[in-house]
Parts: sequence; structure tokens; C-alpha cells
Amino acid sequence: MNNSTFLDALKSGRRIVSDGATGTNLIARGLPHGTTAENWVLEQPEQIVRLHQEFITAGADLILTSTFGATSLRLAGSSLDGRVVEVNQRAVQLARQAAGNSKVWVAGSLGPVGGLLKPYGPLEVQAVTQSYAEQAHALAEAGVDLLAIETQFDLGEAKAAIQGVRSVTGLPLVCSFSYDRGRRTMMGLSPTQAARQLAELAIDAIGINCGRSLEENLQNLVELRQATSLPIWFKPNAGLPHIDEQNRTSYSISPAEMGAQAIAWLEAGAQVIGGCCGTSPEHLAQIALAIKPARAAG
Repeated sequence: MNNSTFLDALKSGRRIVSDGATGTNLIARGLPHGTTAENWVLEQPEQIVRLHQEFITAGADLILTSTFGATSLRLAGSSLDGRVVEVNQRAVQLARQAAGNSKVWVAGSLGPVGGLLKPYGPLEVQAVTQSYAEQAHALAEAGVDLLAIETQFDLGEAKAAIQGVRSVTGLPLVCSFSYDRGRRTMMGLSPTQAARQLAELAIDAIGINCGRSLEENLQNLVELRQATSLPIWFKPNAGLPHIDEQNRTSYSISPAEMGAQAIAWLEAGAQVIGGCCGTSPEHLAQIALAIKPARAAG
């Protein structure tokens, strides 16, 4: 797909349906405790392809690669240590296989590196920047249409990630934060602060993903819309998680409830809409039906 078409879609104001959760859906399908989606990229690729295909069938215009934790810093010490390029490029191949000849965009997912920057933790900015650059280069070389730096909570890491990505590619770039303290990130960042701090950086959209309740995330979305003119990427959790007596996790919002709230997200200013933890293909189908009823009906 022509990389410029995603930016054209953003500029035109087109409503774009992103996919749902990777991790929670794979866990529901048997991903063992302590095993990551990146492991299954190499060991159970058919499961990755099937999940992508189910989101596309549900109405996704855009799917994210199963590379959330595929930086060298995140993979260090694991069975995938030293296999950054292999994992990322294979994940893109699987996403492309699932997309087939459809007009679905493939976004390269870049999640947090798994540690804190100095002075709060041991990581040097340069090492974090290089880790993101390495992953972004692998994803870009494999042929993604855009890159999504997601679930960020620390401004320093987000800036390092953007710098790393921009040192190796000019692909369309999204940066999305998780407000998992309700109205702020783990490091105390508000949507307004995120928007202002990233205003001069080379990103094409700013976002919200994961977090806590839908109510809080909607409030964050309203605040973010007031603070930025950039297109907004919005992928909230399907409500709050609940763990049962068998240690199984479920989420509080049903597919119908998720779809019913999607219109409010559009009205609040979101343009790219999907879901994070707990968002199944069934949830996404209801979101797609709500925000693109004519296409879904056809």
C-alpha cells in the first residue's frame, strides 16, 4: 500500500477503524503464562495470522504487528534476545499475509522498553533511543505503512522513541499514551501536557490507548482534543479487568456496550478508533458498525 494514503486519510478526516487487543486475545486462545506474542510470531504464526484476519473481517482498516515488546531492551535476557530483526520482520510478514489483497494498513507496534530512564531507573536516553531506532528500522524495512509508538507513560521515553524512529524512517508516525492512573499516566503526565510537549516533534497523530475505565478515557480524549490540532488515535480498554477464581481475566464492557460508546468517541474528536486490552473481534465489529454503519451493512 502507498504510504502516503494513510496521511491522506488522516488529512481528509476519514474515520479509520483500528484493530483490538493482541495480548488478551492470544491468552484467551492458549498463549501460556510467561510467553509473549512475540514468541508466537515465531512459534505459532498461524495464531497471529488468524487474529489479524478476524479483526479485518470485523471491519478493521488498520492492524498492528505483534511487536509491542520487540525492542532489544525488552527482549534482553529472554529466549528472543538478539532476534529483534527476525521477530519484527516476521511479524510484518504475518500481518501482510493476513491482509492479503485488501486495502488494510499495517502499522508497526512499538511499546515501552520495560524500564525507567535515569534518574528514576537505570536506562540511558541514548540506549532507549537506539533500541527504538533498531526496531523501527526493522519494521520499516519489512514494509509497514506506518509506525505506532504506543502505551507510553513517560515523556522522556516517548521523546526518545520519536527521536529513534525519526533517525531511521520518515514513515507516518503515531505516539499514544496510557493514562493508567485515570487522568494521568504512571509518571503523572496529563493529556494536555503530552500534547504540548510533543507539539513540535515530527508525529502525524497523537493518541490514547489502554488506560483504565471508558469514562476516564473519554475525559482524557476530550482534554486531548482541546490541547491539540493533530488527528487523534483512540484505543481504550474494554473496561476494567476482573480476575476470577481460576485466575482468568475478563473485561467489564460487552461488545454491544463498546459499540454504543464509539459514537461519543467520534464526537469527542477521535479519528482512528479501535480497542486495547479485552477488545475482541466481536467488540471491534460493534465499533465498526457504529462508526461506519453503511460499510458494515454492505
